[in-house]
Amino acid sequence: MAGLKKENNNRNSLIAENRFKKLSKKSSNKKIIKKKKSNHSVVSNSNFLIRLLRKFSFFILKVIWKFFWRTSLIVILGMSIAVSYYYLGLKEFESLLDERSRGSVMLENNTGEVFAWRGDNFSENLTANNISPHLKNAVLATEDRRFYAHFGISPRGIASAVYINLKEGRGPLSGHGGSTITQQTAKLVCLGKAFIQSEWISEKAYEASCRTSTIWRKLKEALYALSLEFKFSKDEILTIYINRVFLGAGTRGFEAAAQRYFAKSAKVVNPSEAAMLAGLLKAPTRYAPTNNLKRAQERANLIIGLMENQKFLSAIEAKFARENPAVLSKVAQSRAGGYFADWVMASLPKYLTYETTEDVVITTTFDPIIQNAAEKAVRSVFKNQVSKHSKAQAAVIIMSPNGAVRAMVGGREVSGTGLFNRATQALRQTGSSFKPIVYATALEMGYSPNDLINDEQITINLPGSKSWTPKNYSNAFNGEVTLTKAFSESLNIPAVKISEAIGRRSVSELGNKFGLFSDPNNGPAIALGTSEATLLDLVGAYATILNQGTRVAPFGWEKLQLKKNKNEFLMATSERPNVKIVDQETAQDLIFMMSEVTKNGTGKRAKFSDWEIAGKTGTSQSARDAWFIGFSKYYVAGVWMGYDDNTPLRGVTGGGLPADIWRTAMEEIHSSLTPTPLVANRQNQSSGRNKINIAGEPSSLGTILGKFFNNLFKSN
Repeated sequence: MAGLKKENNNRNSLIAENRFKKLSKKSSNKKIIKKKKSNHSVVSNSNFLIRLLRKFSFFILKVIWKFFWRTSLIVILGMSIAVSYYYLGLKEFESLLDERSRGSVMLENNTGEVFAWRGDNFSENLTANNISPHLKNAVLATEDRRFYAHFGISPRGIASAVYINLKEGRGPLSGHGGSTITQQTAKLVCLGKAFIQSEWISEKAYEASCRTSTIWRKLKEALYALSLEFKFSKDEILTIYINRVFLGAGTRGFEAAAQRYFAKSAKVVNPSEAAMLAGLLKAPTRYAPTNNLKRAQERANLIIGLMENQKFLSAIEAKFARENPAVLSKVAQSRAGGYFADWVMASLPKYLTYETTEDVVITTTFDPIIQNAAEKAVRSVFKNQVSKHSKAQAAVIIMSPNGAVRAMVGGREVSGTGLFNRATQALRQTGSSFKPIVYATALEMGYSPNDLINDEQITINLPGSKSWTPKNYSNAFNGEVTLTKAFSESLNIPAVKISEAIGRRSVSELGNKFGLFSDPNNGPAIALGTSEATLLDLVGAYATILNQGTRVAPFGWEKLQLKKNKNEFLMATSERPNVKIVDQETAQDLIFMMSEVTKNGTGKRAKFSDWEIAGKTGTSQSARDAWFIGFSKYYVAGVWMGYDDNTPLRGVTGGGLPADIWRTAMEEIHSSLTPTPLVANRQNQSSGRNKINIAGEPSSLGTILGKFFNNLFKSN
């Protein structure tokens, strides 16, 4: 039993064990199955999401692709239409080289050298093939080193420029442009839009519109650049560019600039000159060598470095170029003749000068050597004898006896154009520089340099106003003096007496003939130069005296012709009329009296070396103007000093600083000439009739004149 129980127990145990084992196995399998089901679900969900994302991505890409190629097609089509439009509207190559609206004016000096330009001066006969290879390389190295490789625009260059501008805190289109030479050419030709005067306020406004830097404008320039690339070869595009680009000082194109700055063709400039010209492209005015040569040379050195880096120059060539920087020509260095050029331009018809449609060449009387002497004289006197803070001005004119103006200084600022010219535009009181007219009138009426006049106080009653008592500069009286002495010492009272005796109207009429307009209604002070005149007027009047009394009209040009046909004159100075103002004898007597001014009178400071000179000092009322006008056998010169606002000068008279400037300039221009007498000594020829009878009552004409004046004004 026990055994059975045991067996049963064992069986039950086995059964139970098996059951539980099975159950356990089933349970385990269920768990496994459940687990498997769970993983399948995750994988299925994941696959679904991936498939969904893929489908969505493909959909987006498909949409983008469709949009892209359609948009691209539209853009390409639009660009093609725009490029075709510009292409069809492109002018012929030759017309794009020089499409100016106005011509230029070149002024040549008395030796045929160009010393001044007015208007824009354009290049001629310059191509990418005949330009100096150094200049061509300098332009490419500076502006567009991949010019011959790109198709007109450079996305890389534009992106780089935008990045640099943004990095430096500017707008994307401000500063660096990134434009190719082709794009710059498109801008230079203003996208083919010609200047029509009726459509613009000024040509300047038109050009400003061509230089705008908006995104839309840049886009149009890019399209126009593409049309240029289709139409022309690279060399033709470069040729247009080098002929039209602005390079400062009124020059357009490298040929004009090379002639302006170096007095040579752009075809033969060396590496240092080429670098300086190419350096102008960034900022023509700032880097113009005529404005600041050192700054222009520093800019050129940067260009030389670019040329070396890009293998356009060897290390040896680059070093030599740096050690031998470009320098200006003598004409460009002087920057002289601005006042003179403006005066000549104003003296000719506008349609031949400022409004010309052709290139004009004017041959002038300008002498750069004499001009340099005049400018040096002004600088020297103001530097050594005038306070550095003084705002006083000066003007100088030097001319030949026939009226040909050789030099002109219109103010202390000698460079520039359109400056106020105090030599030709300033009307100032003439002061005692008018006295030669008073004495010339007396001499014409038969008086002699040795006639006597009493220098004593007089008072003249003026109808409708207070009486007037003239005074000498020294406030002293000299008694009985000769006309020569009264003139040489610039005594006021004798001059007034003479004028009143011979008649103010007579003095005025002769003055008008000399080109010095005066009104006799101004009263007795007319004799003291209360009328106004320009320095040019006075120098012309004094030249008439030197010319033996024959009228001299100042002139500054001799012929005008077209640049393209220099064999044909458009205008030429006509032969001047031989108009006699005063007798030769009168002129010679006056020259003698004026020579006494420089020997023994108020103009002694003007005397230089062994030269015989004659002249007259002048100081206006309240010393607002100081003059010295005089001449040698070869030249007539005049100097004025004063303030623009009529402030009185302090301690300055015509015989002082103006005489110093006159002497300094004239001494230099006469240094290579042989001293020559002015005229025969008139004093000896007229001494018999001017002799005074000492034994008794004087009976000479001069003494009778003196007695007449004394009796005339005795009651006063």
